[in-house]
Amino acid sequence: MALEFEVTARVGAARRGRLTTPHGVIQTPAFMPVGTLGAVKGLGPRDLEGLGAEVMLCNLYHLVLRPGIDLLEDFGGIHRFNGWSGPILTDSGGYQVFSLSELRKVDEDGVTFRSHLDGARLRFTPADVVRWQARIGVDMAMVLDECPPWPVEERVARASLERTLRWARVARAADATGIGGLFGIVQGSTFRSLRERAVEELVRMDFDGYAVGGVSVGEPGPERQLAVEWSTPGLPEDKPRYLMGVGYPSDIRHAVEHGIDLFDCVLPARSGRHGLLFTSGGEVKIKNARYKADPGPLDPECRCSTCQSTSRAFLHHLMRQDPITAKVLCTVHNLRFYLDFMADLREAIAAGELPHESSQPG
Repeated sequence: MALEFEVTARVGAARRGRLTTPHGVIQTPAFMPVGTLGAVKGLGPRDLEGLGAEVMLCNLYHLVLRPGIDLLEDFGGIHRFNGWSGPILTDSGGYQVFSLSELRKVDEDGVTFRSHLDGARLRFTPADVVRWQARIGVDMAMVLDECPPWPVEERVARASLERTLRWARVARAADATGIGGLFGIVQGSTFRSLRERAVEELVRMDFDGYAVGGVSVGEPGPERQLAVEWSTPGLPEDKPRYLMGVGYPSDIRHAVEHGIDLFDCVLPARSGRHGLLFTSGGEVKIKNARYKADPGPLDPECRCSTCQSTSRAFLHHLMRQDPITAKVLCTVHNLRFYLDFMADLREAIAAGELPHESSQPG
């Protein structure tokens, strides 16, 4: 089935919506916890469900390396393999084109990687990336794109965008049977004319959804937000929009105000594992000595199991003496904070207003 997307409420450009996929419905705007290898570190699928997650993100590059597409297909798809029954979105490997610059070579027809695990040669082409995602039965699949670093000269960004658009045409023509929906990716770095050209060309290709990529790659916050503002106005109103790899709650709220529906970022889980926690009162660095004898909950306004049963003093103690348990408890809290944050945004849009930014950390 193709994706079905319905906007149910608006405040300016901000939208509350309902995205129907082969494995369930997603209320948008929504945050997707990042399970790179099929699971969020420290949490199982039932844990994510208990936190209120409706969708998760996995990374195709890493899944190709381990356990491999053949094994996932033999299991009947990624959902049967990892036990997550809800929708799954997979990134295509485009971010690895950026992040593994010393281990890859880009050419006109695709990307050749050297595995960061054992140096084995991997070849990604636009058509293969679509076919792999179809074979493992994902709900939302990304096309292969080139994600340029920042800063980048405009001529380099333009050449990169043209390659991404050529790859998108190849991907659109590939057999996507088994995928719920295929997303084109808007690139163009921090250049408005390139962003607008990318939108124009991708919309002509009539993808099932559209992603804004090439952000959170080192650029300053104002330029990151401008990239969103330049990318969204020309996208179809009846298709879902996904901002890749963002980020802090303030950036998410800004993007929601400009019509973005889906988000992912490693920030809440990764920060939790390092003791940086997001709360209604601001960021908490739980390793700091000030929390050694603090009997209060991490966040008195949070309904997660960590905040309902664990003091700041105990979290501080665990971070130093039992880091495995501490990382799980902190990941649970941070993901719940993000998921509740998105739920509050949805409720605000439905009520005809958005909350003030003053209480939103980041």
